[in-house]
Amino acid sequence: MKCFGKPLNILSFFFSPIFLFPSRIVFRYTSLHSMPYLTEVEKVDPELAEIIHREMAREYRGLELIASENFTSKAVLECLGSALTNKYAEGEVGSRYYGGTEFVDGVEKLAKSRALEAFKLNPSEWGVNVQPYSGSPANLAVYVGLLQPHDRIMGLDLPSGGHLTHGFYTPKKRISASSLFYESLPYHVNEDGVIDYDELERNATIYRPKMIILGASAYTRDYDYERVRALCDKLECLLFMDMAHTAGLIAGEVLKSPFQYADVVSTTTHKSLRGPRAGMIYFRKTDRNGNATDFEGRINQAVFPGLQGGPHMNNIAAIATQMKDVCSPAWKEYAKQVQVNAQALGKIMISKGHTLISGGTDNHILLWNTRVLNLTGSKVEKILDAVNISTNKNTIPGDKSAITPGGIRLGLCALTSRGFVEKDMEAVATFLERAIQIALEIQGETASMKLAEFIATFPSNDKLAALRKEVEEFSAKFDMPSFNGSDIKYKNGIPH
Repeated sequence: MKCFGKPLNILSFFFSPIFLFPSRIVFRYTSLHSMPYLTEVEKVDPELAEIIHREMAREYRGLELIASENFTSKAVLECLGSALTNKYAEGEVGSRYYGGTEFVDGVEKLAKSRALEAFKLNPSEWGVNVQPYSGSPANLAVYVGLLQPHDRIMGLDLPSGGHLTHGFYTPKKRISASSLFYESLPYHVNEDGVIDYDELERNATIYRPKMIILGASAYTRDYDYERVRALCDKLECLLFMDMAHTAGLIAGEVLKSPFQYADVVSTTTHKSLRGPRAGMIYFRKTDRNGNATDFEGRINQAVFPGLQGGPHMNNIAAIATQMKDVCSPAWKEYAKQVQVNAQALGKIMISKGHTLISGGTDNHILLWNTRVLNLTGSKVEKILDAVNISTNKNTIPGDKSAITPGGIRLGLCALTSRGFVEKDMEAVATFLERAIQIALEIQGETASMKLAEFIATFPSNDKLAALRKEVEEFSAKFDMPSFNGSDIKYKNGIPH
């Protein structure tokens, strides 16, 4: 006999309180198995519930190729919606500014120990702060904790695949807080789309930064940590790795680990880690020579009270349960499949005549050059959206505008979480190719066609409608990790 999915001894079942009070059987079973999804939201706010139902259908019936997105587990979602949302817990484990924190202390301890275990880190050498609300605040906390205002930093330029928080600015404006409060000099990729380490070394030797930042938002290759570490040692500066995009692949040991080389490492917990929307900061307790550092106190104080108030304990619980998943043997299989899928899709796209920055990928990201097709990334993003394929326009080397860039960023974490494997990449590539051909037909020879005019042709385009139908029928063959098929109100299509 099974009750709630677990085997039960028949005698213990008959003499249990559940059997003696049979009304409780119905209550428990209903609460765990039969309660319709979003029941309370539908009662309190049906308008909002309807939007959420439509989003669930969009995710289920579409192809999610946004590199920064993933589909988290039901366990993570349960943590996010738990009673932990109610609890304030400013401070650190064992040293809070509120009472009643004995249980949330246990949650944070679990999250921290598992976050270290996920990357096989020795807790006497490394510590971790799991309180940052997301990746950008985590990065700012690193700067606030380890630098002084107007110290010099060097990060990968945004059009080369870098991130806004790595010191990005334009000739007319300092865009990010990292360039507003610190002096920044970017480094770049070379003509092959790979980091120009020679340029980095030349300029860093002259610029003398206090910190060199590795990591990116749209870079498809692994990093030469050893070379950059040697440069940092020569300049006596800090090496900071932002592994927000690649953390899951690093934990799965399909990419090199930065921990042997870096002084501090940050990450988001979604993207390739498949957890909640949050951030973490890893810091050395001892330097590479075994000497104690003061990073722990400086980082912790930068997070709270420097930049944040109370941590979101429901998020920290979700981090804890996801880090348990990352520590499991199955995680290596997932990480490897992500990489295999990305490389397979890249090879197929190249075989169809498309151009990828750097010629492929080492991780989960493909950076697709649409400029050579005479299409902006903006137009390609919109036409893919029209057939329920989610991507994002992205700058590529040589771009002058992030509004009308020449590329599309693709990522394979989310599809892999749904069970897509290498053989499925042929269908995905074919859908992308067909959408491009329709876009070229719409645009004709007039590349100057405005984006609004381009989009206005979609409703009457029968080829787009047919392609969307095929995409949705294909996608609906795969399960969603975040919710059951029976939870999807519009499983067969979103009404217009």
